[in-house]
Amino acid sequence: MQTHVTAIIRNRGQLTIPDPLRQNVSWLEPNSVVSITTLPLGGIVIKPYVHDMDKKATNWTKVWNDIKIARSFRGKKGNLSAFTVNDREEH
Repeated sequence: MQTHVTAIIRNRGQLTIPDPLRQNVSWLEPNSVVSITTLPLGGIVIKPYVHDMDKKATNWTKVWNDIKIARSFRGKKGNLSAFTVNDREEH
C-alpha cells in the first residue's frame, strides 16, 4: 500500500516522519538507522540501513539495549563506559 503525506523540514535538516507512514512501516522507529539516497531531479529515497556483508537490516533496538547494558556495568574502580572513554582519550 502506498501512502502519500506532506512533512516540513525543520532547523538543521530535521524531518519528522508522519504517523501514517510510521504506522505502516515496521522499521520506522526511534533510533533506526537509515540509508538516504539522492535521485535525479532532486528526489530522495529513505530505506532501512542494510550492511553490505550480511544483507539484513540491523536490529537497532537490540544494539541500543546492549549499549545501555554495557554502560550499566559497575566495578570496584568505576564503570565500563568511563574506563573506555578514558582509555580512548589517552591514546
